[in-house]
Amino acid sequence: MELRTFLRALRKFWWVIALATLLGGAGGAAVAFRSTPQYASTVTFFATTPSTAPGGGSAYAGDQFAQQRVNTYVELLSSDRLAKLVLQDPTLNLTADQITGMVTGKSQPDTVLLVATVTDTDKARSLQIATGVSREFPALVGSIESDNGTKNALVSLDVVNGPGTLVSPISPRPKLDIALGLVVGFVIGIALALVREVFDTTVRSVAMLRDLTGVPVLGVLTVDAAARRSPLILDSSAQSLRAESFRQLRTGLQFVDVEEPASVIVVTSSVAQEGKSTIVTNLAITFAEAGQKVLIVDADLRRPKIADYLDLEGSVGLTNVLAAQVDVDDVIQTYGSRRLDVLPSGSIPPNPSELLGSAHMLELIRTLRERYDIVLIDTPPLLPVTDAAVAAIHADGAVVVVRHGKTRRTEVVRAIETLRAVDARVLGTVLNSSPAKGAEAHGRYREYGYSSNRARSVGHTMVTGAGQSSPDSAAPSTGIDNGLTDNGALAASANGAAGQRGGGQRSVADPSAPSKDATRTDIADPTSQKDGRTAADKSTGPVTDSGATTRARQ
Repeated sequence: MELRTFLRALRKFWWVIALATLLGGAGGAAVAFRSTPQYASTVTFFATTPSTAPGGGSAYAGDQFAQQRVNTYVELLSSDRLAKLVLQDPTLNLTADQITGMVTGKSQPDTVLLVATVTDTDKARSLQIATGVSREFPALVGSIESDNGTKNALVSLDVVNGPGTLVSPISPRPKLDIALGLVVGFVIGIALALVREVFDTTVRSVAMLRDLTGVPVLGVLTVDAAARRSPLILDSSAQSLRAESFRQLRTGLQFVDVEEPASVIVVTSSVAQEGKSTIVTNLAITFAEAGQKVLIVDADLRRPKIADYLDLEGSVGLTNVLAAQVDVDDVIQTYGSRRLDVLPSGSIPPNPSELLGSAHMLELIRTLRERYDIVLIDTPPLLPVTDAAVAAIHADGAVVVVRHGKTRRTEVVRAIETLRAVDARVLGTVLNSSPAKGAEAHGRYREYGYSSNRARSVGHTMVTGAGQSSPDSAAPSTGIDNGLTDNGALAASANGAAGQRGGGQRSVADPSAPSKDATRTDIADPTSQKDGRTAADKSTGPVTDSGATTRARQ
C-alpha cells in the first residue's frame, strides 16, 4: 500500500479511528472498574551451594550449578507437594489446586535469587500463604536435594526478604488499563480504516476516474444539502457552489474539442440513481443563461423524469414524434424562456431501443441540430439496457455521469467499453456528488460565495402574483456586471452572442432599466400549469437572471 493511500484512509475514516479509540478506552475503563482487586505478597530466597560442585571444580562452577537449580525451583513453587505442606495451616480453607494457582515464582537473571509471589483477593490471606511458603519451601528443597536426608543437600535456600504484602493492589490498574484500551482501540481503528479503503471498489477521486476511463473529467459536482429540496439551480440556488460546478461543466463541454465541437450530446451513466437527469436539466439551464438556444430531449423512454423536474406535460413527446403521430413542433415545450425548449419522452413504448436507433431518430437529430445551439439528450443507464449506446451513435458525443462513492470501478469501465464498442465518441465523464470538504474533496479551495451586502439589482422585471410585474430588486444578484456568469462570457463570445441568429439581431439591454420585452433569456421555473398555452405565454413565468444583464431578441 502506498503512503498516499494510507494517509488518505486515515483522513477519510478518521471518525472510525476516533470511535474505535474511544470504545477501546471505555472498554479498558470498564475492565478496570469491574475487576476484583488482587493483592500480592512476596518472599525472596537465596540459593547457596558448596564451593566445590560434584565431580570437582571451582566456586564459579558451583555458582553456575546453583543458578541452574534456581530455574528448576521456579516450577517447584507451583507444585502440589508444596501446596499440601502450606495447607497444614488449619486456618486456610482452600484446596491444593487453589494454592498452586496463587503461587508463582521468578528467578532473577544471572543471580541465585528466587522470588515467590502469592496473589489473592484477600490481602491478609495472601500474606498468610506467603508466610507458609517461606517456611515450607526451603525444607522441601532441602529434602529433595538430600534425597530425603540420605545425603548432604547440594543446594540450600535462605529467606533474605519478606514475606511482605504490597500496599496497593497489583490489579486492576485503571490508568494502565485505560491507556492500554486506547492504544488497542487506536490500532483496531487504523486497521478498520485500511480495510475499508482497500476493499472499497467505488470511484472516489478525479484521478481514479481519469485513470479508469482514459477520457477527461469534464466537471466535478459537489454535494449540496439544499439540492434535495431544490434540485434546479434557480433563484437563490444560482449563487451556490453547486451552480458554479455546473458552469465549470458547461465550459468543459464547450472546450473539450475546439476543432470538432459537440452540439448534440448524449448524457448517460453506468447504472441508475447517479443523477444524470438532474445534471441534464441544470446543464441546459447554464447553457441557456450563457445566451445559447438549448433543447432537452428526454430519451429515457423507460423512466422519464425531465417533464416532472420542469413541471411540464410529458404524455406526448419523442415517442409520438418517432411514431409519426405528431409533428415535433407541436410537442416541444418552452421552459421559462425561448432559449430553453424541452422535448418530453411521450408515451412509454414497448421497444425503446428500436425507436432510438431508427432512421426517424437520425432524421430528427439532424433537424434539431440545425435549429438549436445545444441539444442535450437524457438516456437510460448503459449497463442495464442498450438505449444510450444506440442514441450515442447518432449524437456528436456522450458524457458519462459517475456518482462519487456509489458507482463501482468495474461498472464505469464496462460503461465506457459499451460506448466504444459501438464506435461512439466519449467526450468525458462527470463526477457527481463529490464532497465539498474533507479528505475526498476535489481541490483545496473553499466556496467563493456571493456577498449579500453587495448584491445589486439587475435590470429586468419579475412576474409576481397574478401576472403583475415589479422591479426585481429582491432577486439575487450574481455580482457580475459583464452580462454573463463566469465562463458564460467566454462561451457567448465563442458562439457569436453579438451576431445574428434566425434573422433576428441580438442586443444587450440597459442593465439599469427594466426590460420591456416579454421574451427574456433568463431561466426560471415557470408558474404556468400544464395546459395548452403557447410558448410565448409560458415564457412569462418568474425569471432569475444569473448573468446580471438581460438579452432580448429584436
